[in-house]
Amino acid sequence: MACNPTVKEVYDYINSFAPFGKQCEWDNSGLVVGNFNAKVGKIGIVLDITTDAVKFAAENGIDLIISHHPVIFRAVKTFYADDPAYLLARNGISAICAHTSLDIAKGGVNDALAAVLGFENTCNLTEEGETAMIRVAETDGISSEELATLVAEKLSTCASVADSGKKINKIALCGGAGGDFLGDVISAGCDAYITGEAKHHEFLQALESGITLIAAGHFETENPVVAVLAEKIKNNFDCKVEIIPQKSPVKYYK
Repeated sequence: MACNPTVKEVYDYINSFAPFGKQCEWDNSGLVVGNFNAKVGKIGIVLDITTDAVKFAAENGIDLIISHHPVIFRAVKTFYADDPAYLLARNGISAICAHTSLDIAKGGVNDALAAVLGFENTCNLTEEGETAMIRVAETDGISSEELATLVAEKLSTCASVADSGKKINKIALCGGAGGDFLGDVISAGCDAYITGEAKHHEFLQALESGITLIAAGHFETENPVVAVLAEKIKNNFDCKVEIIPQKSPVKYYK
C-alpha cells in the first residue's frame, strides 16, 4: 500500500480498473488539472468538481480530487477567478476525472447503480462500444409501478416513468444521460430501461415500443459510484480519503 502516493500513482491505479484509453472519443477523462509528480496527502472524491467542491477541498487540506465528470469537458477560451479549474490550479489541487472510462468499467458507475437497486449478476448489454456501459439485470416479472417505486426509494428521488403496462423480466440500466441508448435497449429485447435523464420523444418511443422507461435523475443514478470509488482508493493507498459533500443541483416539488 503506497504511503503519500504521487498523483501519477493514483492515476495509474484508477487506470488499472477503469482504463482511460477506453473512454469515448468525445470525452476528457484523465489528469485534467495538476502535476503527475505531486505528492498526495489527502484525496477528495466527488461526482462534480464545482466551485463549492474546490473551496471545500482547499479548506480541508485536499490536494487531489477524483471526480466522475470532467472539470474541463470541452475547449474553453477563458478562465475566471471563480471557475473550478482556475481555483484548482490556484490552490495547487490536482484533478483526475474518470468519466466514460468509469461508466464502462466493471465495478464502475453502472455496477454501483445496479448494486444500490439490489440487482445482482448483471451483464453488459454489448461487449464493445459505448453501449458496453449499459448493464442488464433479470427480475421475476414485476410491474412498472413496483420498479419505479423501488428506484425512487433506493435513490431517494422522484422517478419519471413511461409505463408500458407490461410485466418486467429484463431490465437495462445506465446512469446519467442514457436516453440516447434507448434504441439499443429496445433492440436487445429489454422490458424496462432505468437511466438518469431522457427526452420527451424518448418517452414516446418507449411507449410505442412496449418498454417501460424510467428517468431517475442524472446525479442520483451516478452518485452511488462516489462511495465505491472512495472505498477502492482507501484500500489501496495509505493516505486520507474523504467524500466531498454534494447534493443534486436539481430540486423536486410536488
